Amino acid sequence: MAVLLVASALGSAAAVGTVGAATSSQKAYAGTNVSFDTTSNAVVDYAVDGETVMQSVKVQSQSETESSGSLSADVELSAASDIAGAAVSLDAKSETSASMSTDSGATLRAHDNERGVLTVRAGDDSQYVAVNLSSSAEAASQSSERVVVTTEDGTEGVFLVVGDGELTVNEQGNVSASLEGDSKLAFRSYPEGRTEDDEQQEQLITSGQAAAEVYVMQQSESGSEAVADVVQYGDNTTVEVTQQSEGTVRMTAERSEHQGKVVITSVSEEVVDATNDVQVTVDGEAAARASSYSALQSAIDGGDTSKFLVRQQASADASASVLVAVNHFSERQITMTESDTTSSGTAATTTETDSTTTASETTDEQTAAQTDESTSSTSSPGFGVTVALAALIGVALYAARQS
Repeated sequence: MAVLLVASALGSAAAVGTVGAATSSQKAYAGTNVSFDTTSNAVVDYAVDGETVMQSVKVQSQSETESSGSLSADVELSAASDIAGAAVSLDAKSETSASMSTDSGATLRAHDNERGVLTVRAGDDSQYVAVNLSSSAEAASQSSERVVVTTEDGTEGVFLVVGDGELTVNEQGNVSASLEGDSKLAFRSYPEGRTEDDEQQEQLITSGQAAAEVYVMQQSESGSEAVADVVQYGDNTTVEVTQQSEGTVRMTAERSEHQGKVVITSVSEEVVDATNDVQVTVDGEAAARASSYSALQSAIDGGDTSKFLVRQQASADASASVLVAVNHFSERQITMTESDTTSSGTAATTTETDSTTTASETTDEQTAAQTDESTSSTSSPGFGVTVALAALIGVALYAARQS
């Protein structure tokens, strides 16, 4: 199955921060972009770039909810906002993410990247998710699988259902989700505003065509070391970044199915400047540059070749998105390289210089030849007189013989 890779070039301002140890006076997690805390039954005060978007996120299995009598199977989904929430445990955290689990079997992961992505995976059991938004946020349902949130400062965010599930907004303006087993709820934030390209990428995620997002970011402390964060959407897809150095990003994408999928990747412009001419290869073969999302989709639907698309993002960090459509699987090696414009320019100049030199040499040879010819006819006058005299003598002899 083809994979679409979206790559985004980020400025140094979107660098990854160091996560401090959680104490009674600190957040459970505090990165450069994302911070949140936890209680016994919820993730609370989830903020992106300092703007609190969600006051609380609670998860509870549908079987537990219905058996306890707090919610019946035939009640409207909006009533799920009243669930008590299963116990939450903070399992692990790093400089790029934090993972949590619930007693209901669901897992949550917060990603400290420019999108502030939060995912809720239902696991084996169906789950209800109740999200209480901040008092300054307003939610609007765009479909049963997409809800758009706008905060007071203009920050936009989107809740997306990946797989089988449903989203709704209740009368209080909060968000409720119903997730079937193995389905997911994802939240993406857009501090600089949401664009048409963002909506196109959301569609790739909700349709199941996007298998993962990969963020390669500059680490803030050293200013030179890049780190990678992977957001998995497809259960049978794994993506691992194997190299992130100046001018090059390499990753391995593996799927148990042959059909292609979409992988969304964001790359710091200090690692690969995708705003210039970036090159993408899949297993060493050059991917074709696409001009539209439909061209990418044709590639992942059994196309003959992989393709990629570059899009500028609405970001203060001069970000760009690179979407790579890998046309089939199982294990594929994806490489993104920044074109060496200096080298290319030098090569072009050298070629032009060589051409000029060759032309100059040709002109000199032609001039020399012309000079030689001119010399032959002008600098040896005795030779010309001799020839004329011989001709006259020949004519005289011929006349004498005729007489």
